Amino acid sequence: MHTLLMTLLVIVSLALIVVVLLQSGKSAGLSGAISGGAEQLFGKQKARGVDLILHRVTIVLAALFFILAIAVTKV
Repeated sequence: MHTLLMTLLVIVSLALIVVVLLQSGKSAGLSGAISGGAEQLFGKQKARGVDLILHRVTIVLAALFFILAIAVTKV
């Protein structure tokens, strides 16, 4: 059981790294930081398409990572 959980943890960890690296950056330097703050303030719509899918996959993989990490320590 421990080996199975460790294998799943490694696979989820690698998948999480890949998904995070595939996401585009939110800002590009100082001008991006200023415009990013303005977007949050005025409530621009969130990105659609691939960025939204990657964001949701990142959330799911992060939750799986934490659950598996806790399960590995308990077994």
